[in-house]
Amino acid sequence: MNNEKQILNLYPIDYPFETLVSRANSEPPKLILNPDFQRKYKWDKDGNVRASRFIESCLMRIPIPACYFAENENNFHNVIDGVQRITTIKNYFNDDFALEGLTIYPELNEKRFSELGDLKSTLESTTIRCIILRKENPKELVHEIFARLNQGAVKLTDQEIRHAIYPGTLDSLLTELGENEFIAEFQNSKSKDDRSNEELILRFFALDSDLDDYDGKLSEYLDKYMSNNQNIEVEDAANLKETFLNTLDKCLRTYERPFVDTTLDKPRQSVAYYDLIMHSFKSFTDEFIDQNKQSLIEKFEELCGTPDFQKTLAGGLQHKSSILKRRELWNQKINEIDEN
Repeated sequence: MNNEKQILNLYPIDYPFETLVSRANSEPPKLILNPDFQRKYKWDKDGNVRASRFIESCLMRIPIPACYFAENENNFHNVIDGVQRITTIKNYFNDDFALEGLTIYPELNEKRFSELGDLKSTLESTTIRCIILRKENPKELVHEIFARLNQGAVKLTDQEIRHAIYPGTLDSLLTELGENEFIAEFQNSKSKDDRSNEELILRFFALDSDLDDYDGKLSEYLDKYMSNNQNIEVEDAANLKETFLNTLDKCLRTYERPFVDTTLDKPRQSVAYYDLIMHSFKSFTDEFIDQNKQSLIEKFEELCGTPDFQKTLAGGLQHKSSILKRRELWNQKINEIDEN
C-alpha cells in the first residue's frame, strides 16, 4: 500500500436479523457467507452450545459487535467480519439446530426457531450494525481492513485473505492445484485448513523470475502477483497449471523425499528447498532429468552440506540476497553435472 493517507468509502446500516437471513437465503445470495470466502463455520464443532448461547445473548439484548461487509461488482455483500455470527443466525432461523446449554432461558433448551412462539418476532426484529465497504475502495485498502479485523482470536493467514480479496481465475487455479495429493500433504498442509497449500503454489508462480522487483517482503510480493494476475485468461491459467504439474512431476520422479535435506538426523520438508528446486527444475528437460537422476540427488546433498548455503538458511530466509545466493550455489552444482 502506498504512503498516501487513504479514507475508507463506507456506510453503516442496522439490519434486522430477518433481513440478514432473507438476503443470505436468496438465490443468488445477496449476503455471501460462502465457506470458501473465510474459514469454515466453526461454532458447531463441539455441538451447538456456543451458537445457542449467542442466540440467548441476542434475546437478552446484549450488544453485538458490528459486522463488516465488502460490496462486490454486483452490489451484493461479502462478509469479511461476522461470518460466524451471521451463519449462526441463518442456521437457527432455518431450524438447522435446537438450542442447548442455555442458562438464562433454560426453558428454551431443545427448541428450534419455529418453536419459539412470541420470541420469534423478538429475534426477527433484533438488529445488528453492519458496516458496508463500498466497491469503489481500492482492493489493497480492503485487504488491509480485512487483515486488521481478523487479528483477534482466530487470525486469518495471508493466503486466506488473498483468497477473499482476489477471487478470479488465478485463485480458482490455486484452489484446484492445492488439491494435488503431494501439495495437500506438504508440511501437513491438509490438516491446517489455512490455504497454506495454495500459497505454496502461488510462490512457484510469483518467484519465477530474476526477482528484480522483489524487495524482500514476500507477503506483499505475493499480494502484488495475485492482484496483477487476478483475472488472467483461461488459456493462461491452463498453461500455468501444465507448467506447475510438469515441474512437480520432475521433482517427484527425481527425489524419493523431495524438498528435504536427507543428510539431517531428522529431515523435514522445507519451503526454501521447494522454492529452489522447483525454480530450477522448471527449465530442465525430461531427458536431462532421467539421465542425471542420481547426480541430481548427490549434488543436492552436497549443496545442503555447503557452509555458504547453510548461511542463507540461518536468518532472513526470504531476503532477496538469500534466495539469489541459494540459486547461485545450486546452479554451480548443476553446472558440475553438465561438465561431467
